[in-house]
Amino acid sequence: MHQRYYVLLEGRKVGPYDRRTVVGMRIKETLTSEHVLIGTDGSQLTVADLIGQQGPASTFNPDRSSSFSVVRARFTAALLEVQGPGARIPRFKDEVEVRVQGDVLRIAGRFRRGLGWKDGRVKLALNDVVHARIRGSQVDLWMRPAKAGGPMQRVCMQLFTPEAAGELVEWLPAATPWPEAAPAAIGADHRMLWLSGLGLAVFVVVLVVLILVVLLQRRVY
Repeated sequence: MHQRYYVLLEGRKVGPYDRRTVVGMRIKETLTSEHVLIGTDGSQLTVADLIGQQGPASTFNPDRSSSFSVVRARFTAALLEVQGPGARIPRFKDEVEVRVQGDVLRIAGRFRRGLGWKDGRVKLALNDVVHARIRGSQVDLWMRPAKAGGPMQRVCMQLFTPEAAGELVEWLPAATPWPEAAPAAIGADHRMLWLSGLGLAVFVVVLVVLILVVLLQRRVY
């Protein structure tokens, strides 16, 4: 029988839930990584601890060849969104297993196929990850377009902790920060320059008015 867990909320125990339900609640942000769980066997751990343990994703059969020995890093994650043309990535549900395996990023999980579920995986070349962005525990990856000048595919994943998100990005040798920060910075500079110019213009106008007032007073007297 699989271990089940109570969630400790404001001093009360809610549940119990199995691992899959707890992970689903974390993906939907009903729980945070810091929430405390109490197992039915009395053990106590956080949601992050539970997710960090080896989960069902590790039992997938695809690609269990000798290449399994070249796994350089492994993460438990959730696929949140895929935008744009590119690799054919299934709509994985619940948690997925992400491996840095040789020169590829391998994502494996379960997805709907007809009325049932199917195990599958997809491999993305590490060098095809052009840009990467970390947003807390989420990672956005932009893949090299299939055709020059074409749109990039964006893959968004939840790594559950900022530490895991940062570690994953460190394994991407060709990825550079998403350049959206540059226009924002330029826009901010332009606003600052505009405000500075406006302040200077107001100062000049006030100064001219004061000079005119002084000159008029001298003429009156």
